[in-house]
Amino acid sequence: MMSIGELRSLLARYGVRPSKAKGQSYLIDRRVAEREAEFLGIAPGDRVLEVGPGFGTLTRALLDRTDMVTAIELEEGAVRYLRETFPRLEVIQGDFLAIDVPRFDLFISNVPYSISSPLLFRLLEMDFRRAVLMVQREFAERMVASAGDDAYSRLSVNVYYRAECRLLENVPRSRFWPEPEVDSAIVMLTPRPAPFRVRDERRYLELVDTLFQQRRKKIGTVLRQRGMLPDDRSNVPYLDERVERLAPAQIAELSDALTGH
Repeated sequence: MMSIGELRSLLARYGVRPSKAKGQSYLIDRRVAEREAEFLGIAPGDRVLEVGPGFGTLTRALLDRTDMVTAIELEEGAVRYLRETFPRLEVIQGDFLAIDVPRFDLFISNVPYSISSPLLFRLLEMDFRRAVLMVQREFAERMVASAGDDAYSRLSVNVYYRAECRLLENVPRSRFWPEPEVDSAIVMLTPRPAPFRVRDERRYLELVDTLFQQRRKKIGTVLRQRGMLPDDRSNVPYLDERVERLAPAQIAELSDALTGH
């Protein structure tokens, strides 16, 4: 464990103040970092990208396994610390959501809670082999939820469409400082082709967004309110269902039926 005193000393020395509003907390348990690095499964030649390394608890575990690590960090003080402490590490100062990202094979991040969703959606558009993310536990549960689960959401469908997602481990809030208000979880993403086909991917994903904005309403009602319901409804399935009960492949059936009109 990195002591809280050690971390506070580093924060003061490098002029960094964790933002509660941004959900910034630093992992202080090196055993958790070691397990994350093991989950990533680094092989010879793999290019590893870490986003938000902070003061390097996870970075150290990665560099014990490979020299091919690039880190993207926004905080200027943390960037100075990383460059001084890990000369083998390539450090890019910037915002992962806004900069051009170098090619990578494996992705890993202890994600600040405030950017979990935009980070995940940007990552899913990229070409990579595997990712290990530490996110808010409730967010992780939404990532892996199935139709009918309370946590099933737009996020669940988007993740399932693009990748296999596994919840690997719950991590208590006590493993971070400042201690967040909720626990975290480690998840693994392995990109794969969608297990079903859609006629129009853009329209499918837009339909997912539309329906989950009113997930408790019947699908026919939502479509009618949005002007998306065709005059001929004979071949449009699931109009009396609610989207929270439909599996991603069933939403694809609905999308294809609407695309045909």
